[in-house]
Amino acid sequence: MRQGNRNPEVEIFRYVTEGTFDSYLYQLIENKQKFIAQVMTSKTPVRIAEDVDETALNYAEIKALATGNPQIIEKCQLELEVNRLKILEASHRSQKFALEDAIAKGYPQEIKKLTERIAGYMADMETAAKHPTNPDHFPPMEVEGIVYMEKKKAGTAILEACANMKSPDPIELGHYRGFDLALSFDSFSKVYRLTLFGKATHSLELGNDVFGNITRIDNELAGFADDLARCENSLANIETQMQTAKEEVSRPFPQEAEYAEKSARLRELNILLNMDERDPIVFDCEPDEGDVVPERTRSKKYEPER
Repeated sequence: MRQGNRNPEVEIFRYVTEGTFDSYLYQLIENKQKFIAQVMTSKTPVRIAEDVDETALNYAEIKALATGNPQIIEKCQLELEVNRLKILEASHRSQKFALEDAIAKGYPQEIKKLTERIAGYMADMETAAKHPTNPDHFPPMEVEGIVYMEKKKAGTAILEACANMKSPDPIELGHYRGFDLALSFDSFSKVYRLTLFGKATHSLELGNDVFGNITRIDNELAGFADDLARCENSLANIETQMQTAKEEVSRPFPQEAEYAEKSARLRELNILLNMDERDPIVFDCEPDEGDVVPERTRSKKYEPER
């Protein structure tokens, strides 16, 4: 016979016989579980067990099912639905808080950063355009206080500056095409980096070729237009995301009505089935002096002699 996927609680229900002594037996199991739940807790033991855990409630449900009460089935199904909706509602609330935080801080900070970056690229594009270069003309480059008019000598000076570095910390290198230059060593990737300072900052990796490093600098300056376009696209995307977030954060939990209706019905069933009550259960031990012994647990030896 194919077993399939079975719910453990349903499997237990199959062995409960309606209208028999099984209901009394599950009452005993329920009481035992209440004691076990309290003993296993990290709290200091007390004389009265007032709270029970989910396992004890499951035993209580089996006991109620054994009595032939059909409302317990509805209660079990509602508990599953309410718990599922509760998780969805908590997730909706968490996403709402995250969106509110992004709207208040995350998106504005990103928009400000991109706006400043765009302004920097536009200003640096103008600076580079005022100091053009071509195969027949090499703009002067200042390296460590010396101005070089030839590309080969300028490239050689850059390599010598790299070889003479004593620390990975950035040092002022010179000036080229309207930009200040700084040299540093990336100890993680083991490469030398050149940073150009204009309205914005631009970094590039240096190589070992005399002419290649000058070409890399010129390519970086020529790439400002592409960098500007990418920043403008990113800014448009961020602004769209912010607008979408504002629309999403104003939307209520889509299953709010269902959640409220099923929660109300579950509370009604708990009252009908007395599942919301937690009667104190006194441990079987001698009472302290002055303790009042509950009527339902008082034994004959505590009754006054007649």
